[in-house]
Amino acid sequence: MKRFKRITINPAQMAGVPCIRGLRIPVSTIVKMVAEGMTARKILDNYPDLKKDDIKEALRYAAEVLEEREIPLISAK
Repeated sequence: MKRFKRITINPAQMAGVPCIRGLRIPVSTIVKMVAEGMTARKILDNYPDLKKDDIKEALRYAAEVLEEREIPLISAK
């Protein structure tokens, strides 16, 4: 996996969930907000400790993680 400077994983914080720069803001929270159509500006308004580069790196991290594992697809019936 590539090295991510803005993503931290600490077993003593948030049960080891990947977070942004040691903050208690999970990568998954950022990815969900983007998926729901929130703009970077709106995300930054909701989380003033974040930087625009945090959002970009969260998305790159999520993409990298998905490339490294096999995700089972469930067919719609």
